[in-house]
Amino acid sequence: MLIHPQFDPVALSLGPLSIHWYGLMYLAAFFQFWWLGKRRIQTHPQLSKSGWTVPQLDDLLFYGVLGVILGGRLGQVIFYEPGYYLSHPLEILAVWKGGMSFHGGFLGVLVAMGLFARRTQRTWLDITDFIAPLVPLGLAAGRIGNFINGELWGRISDPALPWAMVFPQVDDLPRHPSQLYQAGLEGVLLFIVLWYFSRGVRPRGAVSGVFLIGYGSLRFVAEFFRMPDDGIFGLSEVISMGQWLSLPMILIGVVMLVRSLRRGVGETGS
Repeated sequence: MLIHPQFDPVALSLGPLSIHWYGLMYLAAFFQFWWLGKRRIQTHPQLSKSGWTVPQLDDLLFYGVLGVILGGRLGQVIFYEPGYYLSHPLEILAVWKGGMSFHGGFLGVLVAMGLFARRTQRTWLDITDFIAPLVPLGLAAGRIGNFINGELWGRISDPALPWAMVFPQVDDLPRHPSQLYQAGLEGVLLFIVLWYFSRGVRPRGAVSGVFLIGYGSLRFVAEFFRMPDDGIFGLSEVISMGQWLSLPMILIGVVMLVRSLRRGVGETGS
């Protein structure tokens, strides 16, 4: 069996300043978002024709960063650990220690994109279609940060599994390295699907719909290997909080994709 390396969460110390690996993963996520967005603008004629520019991408990233950080942290507080943070309110600000909810960050980004759409007089779906392929590799970076921190570990696994891993901070039992599963599924695999799907001209909302279906489905599957967070109504052993929150994403994504395809490519998005 493998043993979790027990990485030092601090990547670099400069006197009183400590730079955490988790923070560096977020920086990597934001950088790849900008780089891929720039590449999309430069290589997709329909984007440049619809007025997308690199300076707009810079502004979009600023709005997205605020949405991810504020929404992700509030989602963790409200959805997963309300009792803990009510008892330790100052810990809400300690984002460098980890603890960011994807679903909270997702809602935060949706609000931020709504504000950006209003400012730039674009449709909301044009913006979400543009950013959807830029998100998954950032999610992968976040999951690698979870793995480095030794958090969000997996369920107990068969010790014969070649990559079964012991997390000493938990116990001495073999577990699934579920953080890496999620990095591969919700990150790399979803990126490949969305990047390929978004290469052609798609009806407005289609790329966003595929993102919702893809992320929700892959997260639902990955949750079977991850130690569950508290579920709704005490049903965490039946269906986890992450799975409950993914179900609406899948359903909304299906509706969006069907409606988009029915409208056809005559109403194209970004």
